[in-house]
Amino acid sequence: MISKETIQQIQNRIDIVEIVGSFVKLKRRGANYLGLCPFHNEKSPSFTVSGAKEIYKCFGCGKSGNTISFLMDLEKYSYVEALRWLANKYGIEIEETIASPEVKLQQQTSESLYVINNFAQKFFTTALFETDEGTDIALSYLKERGFREDIIKKFQLGYNPEAGDAFAKAATSAQYNQELLQKSGLVVLREERLRDNYRGRIIFPIHNQSGKVLGFGARLIKKNDKAPKYINTPENEIYVKSKLLYGSYFARMAIDKADECLLVEGYTDVVSLHQAGIENVVASGGTSLTPDQLRLIKKYTNNLTIIYDGDGAGVKAAMRGLDLALEEGLNVRLVLIPDNEDPDSYVNKIGAAAFNEFIANNKKDFVIFQLGQSLVEAGNDSVKKAAIVNRMAETISKITKTEHFTKRQDYVKQVAALLKIEEAGLNDLVNKFIREKVQKDDNKTNAFEQQPPTTSLDDDAAALEQLQQAESLFNKDDLQEKAIVRSLIEFGLKPWDEQQTVAEHIFKEMDDNELEHLMENQQLVNIIHLYRQKYVAGESPTEKDFLYHQDNNISLLVISVMESNTEISANWAKHYEGKIFTREDLFREEVTSTLAYFKLRKIKKLIDENQRELELATNEADQFLYLKTHIALKQEEQLITQTLGTVIFK
Repeated sequence: MISKETIQQIQNRIDIVEIVGSFVKLKRRGANYLGLCPFHNEKSPSFTVSGAKEIYKCFGCGKSGNTISFLMDLEKYSYVEALRWLANKYGIEIEETIASPEVKLQQQTSESLYVINNFAQKFFTTALFETDEGTDIALSYLKERGFREDIIKKFQLGYNPEAGDAFAKAATSAQYNQELLQKSGLVVLREERLRDNYRGRIIFPIHNQSGKVLGFGARLIKKNDKAPKYINTPENEIYVKSKLLYGSYFARMAIDKADECLLVEGYTDVVSLHQAGIENVVASGGTSLTPDQLRLIKKYTNNLTIIYDGDGAGVKAAMRGLDLALEEGLNVRLVLIPDNEDPDSYVNKIGAAAFNEFIANNKKDFVIFQLGQSLVEAGNDSVKKAAIVNRMAETISKITKTEHFTKRQDYVKQVAALLKIEEAGLNDLVNKFIREKVQKDDNKTNAFEQQPPTTSLDDDAAALEQLQQAESLFNKDDLQEKAIVRSLIEFGLKPWDEQQTVAEHIFKEMDDNELEHLMENQQLVNIIHLYRQKYVAGESPTEKDFLYHQDNNISLLVISVMESNTEISANWAKHYEGKIFTREDLFREEVTSTLAYFKLRKIKKLIDENQRELELATNEADQFLYLKTHIALKQEEQLITQTLGTVIFK
């Protein structure tokens, strides 16, 4: 784990305008910056960045966040990956918390493999562009295939010379560890001598989500029936094939914007489509899709279009990942390239515009396509048809998420019609598979036996109504509750008077019991508790402690608290004589106002309780006492609002 001290250093260095501005063209607009939102397509800029608040907000799509969440949303980094990216950006050395010897050794091995791969990538690129062998054999081959030099450099393609140990010599001269060189797959030990593993091959570096080289794919140039066409890096601490998709680093933003991922088989398919301007494409490497690869796609989009060769092998390869894709909630379409063509050759043959049109016009629903293929193979064989019914029911049963209930029912209807069977019967069979899966999962976890979850349109409507009710409760008095949290976070360390800070004044006015009793939003209460814990522990909590909190829920909530638009127009000073007071100048008035709201809320609750007691009172003495209490409370309520002289949000 990254140490608290390192995280603090990163937070202190963060400049949201600088970071966001490296991805989005920003123009200054008053105190803020404005640009086109990177999260949705727009022609008029509605994406605002506040350097003072260190947050961004798009008034078009509603996306908001801080610098770290911006990197997480745009680049699909984890929290730790975003921190590492920022540390690298600002030249901050990352200090790790104490780890076990095993974990530390694994981290050191991983870092060393990254360093070796980076060295190798530069060696191969140099060999491709700056040696006679590289330019005469490898570069000319790539150009004959139609690849431009700019696209070759973009993907950092390279070449490993024919000589048996060209790279091995360079790596050992640079004093890289021989065991780690072998672990990387770049070299092998033969006759007590290190030899190149990829000699005479075009090299395709494979990058992770932050652009680091995890491994390589090496393609043979010369025809050799005894050697495999491709060699890939063996599995090691950083290269796990089942978790990788070739080209994802270069495609991530395009997939996000297009809200669609195109999946092909080979490295050259990806490179060719990028060259044609089709950038939302990744490759599976010709293997069956894995859950990790599908989850990687789901980070960017729910829409997956598989583009494979039209031959039997291509179709079978595509179908192997169908059930897994459905389980992940992806909307899967299939496009088959005409026989004897692949995406690489076909886009070069017909051009980018025609290729895009072909894709758009030939997308087939994957489940229905699978059914059609199966029916053709079955012919009139009733046994095979019965097996198809069973297989299709099992496939549809993979769609188990409640929000996809309508999608599952739609498939049941379509499949039943094509198979010419009763819809109710197919639905029962689908539910049987769902029950069996639930039972199997329960047995695995030693859970108690339970009935499978059932869903209906009535259930969905009830759930929606419950959600709306919950949202209504959550949003009640939301402005005032956010205001007190904002005052605490922004002004808590300021002096209230000679004896206490603003934080101490707020804690004095609102004890824990009152917080729990008066505030509707428990998450905001938790933030106040967290602030109090830090303050009591002798820390000096600032906005950044919450804005960049590791718990994303806290971070997002604080961002929403800080979002309120209270900036003064840049033109106002031109027309107004004298000092223009800011929130900083008027922080005492703001704190007084927010606390007054809670006093009023407390009085209102007391009035309601007193009213109930009055209604239950049976003798005149009690009734008279409750009436006097009511008058006193109403006078106190009126006094607060009059003294405050401000508008309390209702």
